[in-house]
Amino acid sequence: MRRSNGFKLRLIIGLVIAAFALFKYYSSSSVNEITGEKQHINITPEQEIRLGLDGRDYMIQESGGLYQDAEVQQYIDLLGRKIVENSDASKTPYQYEFHVLADPNQVNAFAMPGGQIFITVGLLKRLESEDQVAGVLGHEIGHVVGRHSAEQMAKQDLTQGLAGAAGVVGGDMSSAQYAQMIGNMVNMKYGREDELESDELGVRFMVQSGYDPHALIRVMEILDEASGGQAPPEFQSTHPSPENRVQRIKEAIEKYGGSATPNTNSNKLPSKVPSNTSGDY
Repeated sequence: MRRSNGFKLRLIIGLVIAAFALFKYYSSSSVNEITGEKQHINITPEQEIRLGLDGRDYMIQESGGLYQDAEVQQYIDLLGRKIVENSDASKTPYQYEFHVLADPNQVNAFAMPGGQIFITVGLLKRLESEDQVAGVLGHEIGHVVGRHSAEQMAKQDLTQGLAGAAGVVGGDMSSAQYAQMIGNMVNMKYGREDELESDELGVRFMVQSGYDPHALIRVMEILDEASGGQAPPEFQSTHPSPENRVQRIKEAIEKYGGSATPNTNSNKLPSKVPSNTSGDY
């Protein structure tokens, strides 16, 4: 009898925890003015900006510091700001800053909440044109505009709450760990959708700011080459397969009125910028 009563008590507590987690998640909803998507987010844009600023120096330090060329830093910052100012991204309240990281081995670009955007010199050295750089930056701006970090934080709060509820009901950590594993798989799917949405927004912003969106397809090829074709299966990755992304980019180009064929006279990168055409790679 005592064991039965104990289970009932754990069940009630678990249900209360789960109900609170679900209520908190689903009651925090708003419509993204740029994407038109209904999102569950529990922090404000001002808090996103603060989070990005607070994490900026740490991310720079973790990536070997900033690339020590003021001209290159200024070029990337001006290019990023050009995309923002000439696209729908200008309608957002975020404080966009663009940084070149000194890491020569990491082929990567990423965004933090609120507008802090980074590209490694390892990726920059592989790019061949200004349009390709614009594609990378446009994609990362898309993550900021899409509020993907804030969405992931809300989803993480939800899955942690549900995992905690499962742990209480099950009476051991194995139940909670299993629930957390399921939650991670759910969030992984959302991560892939975020990447696809950022690709589409990147195309949208490139067209609006006068860049050839076909260059983003070449960026996908460059990233695939950099990985040695060893990307994990799409279901097990937070990034969609390259083939899936390219197809969706082509659809976005058609949707936003980009040219049907690539521009053969792509904007060349200035000689000061390390690139795949400057002899620095």
